[in-house]
Amino acid sequence: MSEPALQSKDGVRDVGVQEAEAPRKEANIPPKEQCVEMYRWMVKIRAFDRRCVRLQRQGRIGTYAPLEGQEAAQVGSAFALAPGDMMFPTYRDHGAMAVHGVPLERILLYWNGRVEGTDYPQDVQVFPPAVPIGTQIPHAVGYAMARQYRGDTGIALGYFGDGATSEGDFHEGLNFAAVFRAPVVLFCQNNQYAISVPFSRQTATQTVAEKAAAYGIEGIRVDGNDLLAVYAATRHAVEKARRGEGPTLIEAYTYRFHSHTTADDHTRYRAAEEVEMWKSRDPIRRFRAFLEARRWWDDQSERALADEVEERIEQAVQTMEQWEAVNPADMFNHCFADLPEALREQEEELSEVLRGGDRS
Repeated sequence: MSEPALQSKDGVRDVGVQEAEAPRKEANIPPKEQCVEMYRWMVKIRAFDRRCVRLQRQGRIGTYAPLEGQEAAQVGSAFALAPGDMMFPTYRDHGAMAVHGVPLERILLYWNGRVEGTDYPQDVQVFPPAVPIGTQIPHAVGYAMARQYRGDTGIALGYFGDGATSEGDFHEGLNFAAVFRAPVVLFCQNNQYAISVPFSRQTATQTVAEKAAAYGIEGIRVDGNDLLAVYAATRHAVEKARRGEGPTLIEAYTYRFHSHTTADDHTRYRAAEEVEMWKSRDPIRRFRAFLEARRWWDDQSERALADEVEERIEQAVQTMEQWEAVNPADMFNHCFADLPEALREQEEELSEVLRGGDRS
């Protein structure tokens, strides 16, 4: 695994991209307890992700966005935040959300189409996932500016994918963040495909990180499959923002192993050889080897973790499925102060159907 120290190259800082197996300096490695906890989170997130795919195939939740392959990018970045920092996720960042305090039950409820899925505990600083591409970037910047005006030390971290860099929200958000020196970290998980569109069709630049120069801010490109490199880069950006030294754009170069969502078929636009090559760079297997080399992990620990994770996920699934049934008429609530006539007629028709009436 790569050295997490920040290296400067052509105006963009690279963290662990070039020398994937370079030895680490012990001073840059977090304590054993933290390393083990980060590994445990990656394993839990992957097991949860795979269970969600099965639940969708069984018709027990709706369309789902898998994250397998991006665990290091999400866990490493989320661990760099303080509990009071605000996270702005996309629809694929439920791993980071879980690390930052969102219960698995709430994530499942969200994917089951329930509004309760965005009702987090009071102390959990996470915005609801953004489904429109890029809209959370200005939200993160605006929130960070508000914290700045208040004079407190809280910061914001906004996630987005490589496809979002083609949206106006990306450029507007970066420009505002730079001009007002907002305490925000803008974290791009470049998994190289915006649904079926490859990164080469998003931009003519070689990287996302180099775009930071156009706004006068720091850009960091990190090996997104290297947990400690991601953590080091994000911690650097978070601490800088907290000191009032402005925003940072981080590009975590990674890969999603499976389809964009369960409604997508990635085999139509990606070669099997490409997918297998990236699976050989599996971030979980990579970090487990790191832990085992230091005698911080073994097969017995792995088996115990697997049992613990399975029990926790099953508990979350049961909680989700035992939730009180939703009232379909709720769809008419909270949209208008005075319901328009056409919607009022539809509400009445639905109410009659639910009562067992016949409008045919």
